[in-house]
Amino acid sequence: MSIKVLYFASLKDRVGRSCDELTIEAPLTVLEVWQRVNPNMDMPDTILAAINMEYVSLEAEVSDGDDVAFFPPVTGG
Repeated sequence: MSIKVLYFASLKDRVGRSCDELTIEAPLTVLEVWQRVNPNMDMPDTILAAINMEYVSLEAEVSDGDDVAFFPPVTGG
């Protein structure tokens, strides 16, 4: 199973890259994906996540071929 992991805005700077490719044997949740690709970094409390451009909870399950995106909350003014 192959998953593309994307990082945006300040989160991209924090992890030091814009994307990862992850190959797994069994389905994972969004939180588990973060833990696999960032094993030495706790997930920020206010992070937002999306699967295939739709917001999801951290408990959402990722499927083969999905794009998982992580980004900080958006603020405006």
